[in-house]
Amino acid sequence: MSRDEKTLFGKSEQAKLSAAAPLAVRMRPRTLDEFAGQTHFVGPGKLLRRMLEADALSSLIFYGPPGVGKTSLAMVIANQTKAEFRYISAPAASVKDIRDVIAEAKDRLAGGRGRTVLFIDEIHRFNRAQQDVLLDDVESGVVIFIGATTENPFFAVNSPLISRSTVFYFEPLKEEDIVQLLKRAISDKERGLGKYDIETDDKAFKYLAAVCDGDARKALTALEVGILSQKTGGKIKFDFQTAKDSIQGKTIDYDQTGDTHYDLASAFQKSMRGSDPDATIYWLARMLAGGEDVRFIARRIAVCAAEDVGNADPMATVLAAAAVQIGEFVGLPEAQLALAQAAIYVACAPKSNASSSAIWKASADVQNEPTISVPKHLKDSHYAAAKKMGFGVDYKYPHNFEGGFVAQDYLPAGIRKKYYRPTERGYEKNISGYLQKLEILIKDSKVNKP
Repeated sequence: MSRDEKTLFGKSEQAKLSAAAPLAVRMRPRTLDEFAGQTHFVGPGKLLRRMLEADALSSLIFYGPPGVGKTSLAMVIANQTKAEFRYISAPAASVKDIRDVIAEAKDRLAGGRGRTVLFIDEIHRFNRAQQDVLLDDVESGVVIFIGATTENPFFAVNSPLISRSTVFYFEPLKEEDIVQLLKRAISDKERGLGKYDIETDDKAFKYLAAVCDGDARKALTALEVGILSQKTGGKIKFDFQTAKDSIQGKTIDYDQTGDTHYDLASAFQKSMRGSDPDATIYWLARMLAGGEDVRFIARRIAVCAAEDVGNADPMATVLAAAAVQIGEFVGLPEAQLALAQAAIYVACAPKSNASSSAIWKASADVQNEPTISVPKHLKDSHYAAAKKMGFGVDYKYPHNFEGGFVAQDYLPAGIRKKYYRPTERGYEKNISGYLQKLEILIKDSKVNKP
């Protein structure tokens, strides 16, 4: 078969494959101007655009949720740099696959046929040894490496590979970006759905854009389902109800071991600490919708109650402990009621971290300063030889004195430590007042000491 015949045959095959591809694949952007979103690094004057315009592209790592354009941007970069594009899916690839692409890239470069963009999707799925195979050739510039990951690369990708790359964070697409993509797909006769007679509804587009949570692939797939399921030869109506039927329900993106888990837990606890009950209940609902473990949520509430409310409102810890028990006892969906009650109570309670600060400071002293011995009068005296050694002999039992208090040293004489400093908020104001009264009694006892 001649080269021309192979080329013609290849083009024919490619056309058939392209026609069978999903709408989201067919509508991939071909240029930076067609690319939607991520203006913080591809917009005019921004870093990645400047790198491309200056032909100074280095290896890149694209980090972000699914459907936000990581693969599409890699293909746009390959087109703009006139480089050969090679795609590898990490879950299905081996070290041999990487070495084959690198060998091909070396041949292209040596033969003056340009550079190769090696795009590895889900790079976090490669183990450390597989990632290390890339290091020398990435550093020497044999390939322009672009890795895509939905996991935080600073945890999921080897440090040497990170240091050789520029990391770009992809944000979920804005609703207006997705609406624009949907309208472009409706009007595009070559790659999109423009060959059909479609009556559209802006409300339908806005619904898809809202419910897909910044995932363009999800929105385009729902649009294609809604259109093709009505393909009867006449006018196709894509309205709000059709859009709703096409996407069925909202899928909550949640990974119980990834960034989403930790970010939502952080937002939840910081909202309780910040006394915002509405934000608190929203982040709680997000975690519950994502299938988060009830015990994990209850523990976060209990920790916040003890750390951030403390003695300003001791009932917060009691209620949090009850939520832990109820969550274990009844499970979902009813457990969400106890969790919501406890979380809102913690959010609305007066705040004090005086107890937390006290234990942190004391722990630091235990670790970093000379260990303090227990004074003799405080030592255990419940055995026969204790009194012979003077243990507990001079201890004063507070209940034998007026007010249930007597001045005595609870640390060795001459050692003064001040760990707990109660605030003037909530119940802790009462504690502060009581401790001040005790301080006066201690001072008086020293003055009146014979």
